[in-house]
Amino acid sequence: MKDIANGVCAPQGFSAAGVHCGIRKNKSKRDLALIVSDRRAAAAGVYTRNKVKGAPIAVTKEHIADGYARAIVCNSGNANTCNADGVQKARAMCELVMRDTGIDASDVIVASTGVIGQVLPIEPIDAAMPSLAAALSRDGSADAAEAIMTTDTVRKEFACEFELGGKTCRIGAIAKGSGMIHPNMATLLCFVTSDAAISPEMLSKALKAAIDDTLNMVSIDGDSSTNDMALVIANGAAGNAEITEDGEDMRVFCEALKYILTKISRAIAKDGEGATRLIECKVSGAADTASAKAIAKSVVCSSLLKAAMFAADANWGRILCAIGYADARLDIDKVDVSLCSRAGKVDVCKDGNGIEFSEDEAKKVLSQDEVTIDVTCGDGTASAVAWGCDLTYDYVKINADYRT
Repeated sequence: MKDIANGVCAPQGFSAAGVHCGIRKNKSKRDLALIVSDRRAAAAGVYTRNKVKGAPIAVTKEHIADGYARAIVCNSGNANTCNADGVQKARAMCELVMRDTGIDASDVIVASTGVIGQVLPIEPIDAAMPSLAAALSRDGSADAAEAIMTTDTVRKEFACEFELGGKTCRIGAIAKGSGMIHPNMATLLCFVTSDAAISPEMLSKALKAAIDDTLNMVSIDGDSSTNDMALVIANGAAGNAEITEDGEDMRVFCEALKYILTKISRAIAKDGEGATRLIECKVSGAADTASAKAIAKSVVCSSLLKAAMFAADANWGRILCAIGYADARLDIDKVDVSLCSRAGKVDVCKDGNGIEFSEDEAKKVLSQDEVTIDVTCGDGTASAVAWGCDLTYDYVKINADYRT
């Protein structure tokens, strides 16, 4: 895979834009995004399993039921969730896109993010849609990425290039997510574009497979959002032979999609609300994949461990504790643990027992902005990776006055 610039506009046939429409009080922040394909595209999505769901999810599911879409519209600052008129407002957003782009409303994916339980005002979206549509450009990915942010401190925007059957293909993505992140089928909001030709059925299969090893392995705070949604649209502009079945082309496409979603996953975890460092847990030698994933996720989800990481404290007993209550097959007496970063590596546990190590060296290792916890089991050959972040004072500050 070759990293390239321009996010969701990197693939051929896509344009994007982001503007401030007035949902957010801060006029310096964009709050309305639009991504458009120049032709109908295969579409697939995964959504939160929270029983409380944002109204846009119902409308988006309805619109991509036939496996196709052409546009994605998203506002920030208001989740359009738990509102009696939520579905009506979500449909209205799609109709406004149709009014100013000519794209059929049924081919529009809609999403919202922000405060739950507040009525979404449609008037500012109505007023801003003409300028949003007029601003669509091949250089608009960064503006769209900014417009979907809430408490995010950085844009999440990536793209890569690869070959399918001798044709150059691209995948691009933008995402938002900083808090209320503990995915179950998706992460907060992630929009992926591709110019590869692939059937809706195979696109859905590829997305679900990639999600399991990427976005579903991220946790910031243990809260699963009501608006979680990951969508991918692929318009075939690259001119490769359409992927309609498993084979080498499908393998390459899945690898590229997983590559991009791994970058998104790491970026979301590193930008966790109030976070000062990314925590990556790599598990190897597990009895089976389910056990490896359970162990990795349990470690990055431990509030006690996250607090210790904030202090760069090598309190490795908290790692063993988290491993021990994971729903996994393992023999704890065969577990080794090491702490790693750009500053080096420190072994802290062997065969389930503590070993001597330098606290000063461990402090140096854990003081980096990216820390890896290596967990080696002695039960098999399965492996997994999960991503999280430290737990800081600022997390409480951010969420104590989130609405105000």
